[in-house]
Amino acid sequence: MDRGTERGTAHGRAGGNGVAAGRIPLAVVVVDREGLVSHWSRGARRLFGAAKDEAVGRPAVDLLPVSGALPDDDEVAPYGAYSPYDGLGPDLESSLDGRLSYPAAGRARLSAPDSDRIDVLWWAYPLVGPGPERLLVLAADAGGLRHEDTGAGLVMERIAPGFALHTDFPGAEELARRLPEILPSMSVGESARIVAQVLELGYPVLEFSQNDRVPVTPDWGVPRRAERKARQERAAAAVAAGAPLPQDQSDEGEDLEYAAVRERLEFLNEVSGRIGTSLDLSRTIVEVSRAVVPRFTDVAGTYLREQVVAGEGFPEGVPDTTTMWHRVALEHTDEPGRWDDVVPVGEAMPFPAHTPFFQCMTTGDPVLVPRISEQMGHMIAAQFEKRDIRPLITGRSMLVVPLKARNVVLGFMILLRHPERVEFNDMDRVTGAELAARAGLVLDNARMYTYQESVAETLQDSMLPHIAPRMAGCDIATRYLPGTLLGRVGGDWFDSVKLPGSRTALVVGDVMGHGLNSAAMMGQLRTAVQTMAALDLPPAQLLRNLDDLAQRLGEHYLATCLYAVYDPIRSELQIANAGHIPPVLVRAEDGRSDLLDLPTGAPIGVGGVPFEAVGVRVAPGDRLVMCTDGLVEVRGEDIGVGLATLCESAAHPAASMDDACDTIIRALNTRGGRKDDVALLMARLNGIEPEDVAQWRIGHDRAEVGRARAVVREQLHVWGLNSLVDPTELMVSELVTNAVRHSHSRPIELRLVRGETLLCEVDDDDHTLPTLLSTRRLDEFGRGMRVVSTLAREWGTSRTSSGKTVWFELTLPRR
Repeated sequence: MDRGTERGTAHGRAGGNGVAAGRIPLAVVVVDREGLVSHWSRGARRLFGAAKDEAVGRPAVDLLPVSGALPDDDEVAPYGAYSPYDGLGPDLESSLDGRLSYPAAGRARLSAPDSDRIDVLWWAYPLVGPGPERLLVLAADAGGLRHEDTGAGLVMERIAPGFALHTDFPGAEELARRLPEILPSMSVGESARIVAQVLELGYPVLEFSQNDRVPVTPDWGVPRRAERKARQERAAAAVAAGAPLPQDQSDEGEDLEYAAVRERLEFLNEVSGRIGTSLDLSRTIVEVSRAVVPRFTDVAGTYLREQVVAGEGFPEGVPDTTTMWHRVALEHTDEPGRWDDVVPVGEAMPFPAHTPFFQCMTTGDPVLVPRISEQMGHMIAAQFEKRDIRPLITGRSMLVVPLKARNVVLGFMILLRHPERVEFNDMDRVTGAELAARAGLVLDNARMYTYQESVAETLQDSMLPHIAPRMAGCDIATRYLPGTLLGRVGGDWFDSVKLPGSRTALVVGDVMGHGLNSAAMMGQLRTAVQTMAALDLPPAQLLRNLDDLAQRLGEHYLATCLYAVYDPIRSELQIANAGHIPPVLVRAEDGRSDLLDLPTGAPIGVGGVPFEAVGVRVAPGDRLVMCTDGLVEVRGEDIGVGLATLCESAAHPAASMDDACDTIIRALNTRGGRKDDVALLMARLNGIEPEDVAQWRIGHDRAEVGRARAVVREQLHVWGLNSLVDPTELMVSELVTNAVRHSHSRPIELRLVRGETLLCEVDDDDHTLPTLLSTRRLDEFGRGMRVVSTLAREWGTSRTSSGKTVWFELTLPRR
């Protein structure tokens, strides 16, 4: 297939020189792992003067000598003498002998007997994989690009080879199809592997004067003369038809400046498509770092402000020497582990004013250091205590670009190139700055999303209660899961409220809708439930009052609610439902789980619908499971399936309440399609044994106060709580005295309950709640509740249907 088809196209016009570049032949050489030529194209024979039969199987360094001084004009040079040119990086020999593991490009001059010197441009692609090929070399005669403009008499100032940093270029598909045809010694799979690697590493470009870069676009198999004839025929047909000239009949080459800008924009667009695929800050950081390594740079270190990493806001203004910067990512092409111990990810540090990093983050402009000198390397290394990073950075080209958004510097990237690689130039500075600007916006979006998530979670956490794991006669465990698709804030809630008589109110509710409005309504309803529960309203009456409140708040206030009161002494539940899914009761005796059959009721806010409470007898160890519909309801699936799964998973044995909750969550949350938030409350109803409860009726005679002290003292001795006798006796005396003084006809009830704490309750038929009073030294009354407030672990009062209850708790001594 070596039939003169190996050609590339360099389109363009060099600035004001008017120099147009046509097609140039490309020589294709493949070197195997032994350093021998395995493919020698027809273009290689023309360029280097050796026939294919002579070249294949010979050492590549013999056919492509790339070292040696450029001979003087009068000196007769041997065949193949080369000289490095323009400081364009390593010579070709470094690629031939395997010293370079990354693509390289260069320029040299070849002197051959009986011929003029040939100005050669070359590109070398290291090849990896199971095949025998190690290196692909492309070469071209630069002489075809240098010719004078007859009007101005100017020539091109500079022609340098390089690599385009993207793979989406005209002719890429043609290259992928035609390159295997000119590598006949390889199988289709091997040649396809080479094509894939070339496209990944970049394709050849020529850099003209003023740093304008023009791609060498492969156009395999289309002879120039035939193509020109075809264009002329299309142009003639267009003129004959009175139509405008076809696009390809305009100037044969594109303006160089336009081509260079187009190439840079294509690269930036490709990189922009690779970053910002997620609003997760950590993932975005990794995407930004990997987008530039290895195609634009060999090392990329990303630093962000401390507040950006934490998802917090930070003060406006220019960073200073006290600003802490976190190293959040480090990508490189060096051997694994070389950078990890010296500059670990996660380290935070400030930067002094004399460093290029400080200059970048304060000015907001990129800083270019063509080569890091030993002096600068020592200055930078001084910032790293007990670590010498000079071997990693000295001699490398460095570009520091700011990551900023809305004129605020969020961080910066340190880009380093290997000493053998072409230095960063002004075009790279512009490209790097534009890349950093786009990356800065992506990072800022991720930062703002992280910040808003944090605010939403804080709001949600502030609205949800931190429930004590143990209440009188029951253990409680809860879970809350935010919505997976519609935001972190929702209207689901759970709660527990301590009630008189060692009872506990258990609540689960769900405001219809999502977002901040639902969360705000949830906060209002939860507060109302707590307030009305403290009044010891019956469950049905509480929901009735809550429904009236929702209607007064607004017509769009709708919510479902399940309200249960557990009495551990009577072993009974009183439950009322307002349009909520029913709870599950797991029986401790046989492990059976059932949905409780309750009157459904209407949602809170509908109005005019009665609510009804149902009493359920329970046994010690039974578990009550209450949740919102987001846990059991999945779009496209009958809710009965979710409820059945809830019953099954709730009955699963578990070592603890937390494990039981996790079992339910795993069983139901793994199903696809959940988007609603979830509230789950589980209570193990342990009950209170009769021997842990003591109660007495006290008459209205003042002499009964002494009897109250005596029976309390005796009961505490029976329970072995001798250390609590004195404070309990004193506080009981104060509460019974107040009850005797203010009650009317109904006997006073005194009760002691031994549970997690020692609870004392005094009931009477007076509806006036006692309060703490400011007393003077000679006042006779008003000191009783102050004594209780001082001695008790916790105390409180609440109204009942027939009067009030005053209670206090004391911490039990350690056993």
